[in-house]
Amino acid sequence: MGLEVTAEKTADREQLLQRLKTLKSEHFDLDDTITRITKEPTIDQLNLQRLKKRKLLLKDSISYLENILFPNIIA
Repeated sequence: MGLEVTAEKTADREQLLQRLKTLKSEHFDLDDTITRITKEPTIDQLNLQRLKKRKLLLKDSISYLENILFPNIIA
C-alpha cells in the first residue's frame, strides 16, 4: 500500500509540474504578444485589457502551483 501511495503522489506531482510548465509557457507567449501589440500604432485597448487580465490570471495560477510544489516552509 505504501508503494502505491508514493507512486500516486509522484504521478500527481508530475502532472502538476507539467501543468506549471504549460502555464509558464503560455504566460511567456502572452507577455510577448502584449509587448508586440503595444508597439503597434493603433492599439485595440479592449483586446489589450483582456490579454493583460489573462496574463494576471496565469500568474496567479503559476504562483498557486509553485506554492503547492515548492512550499516555503520557515523552520
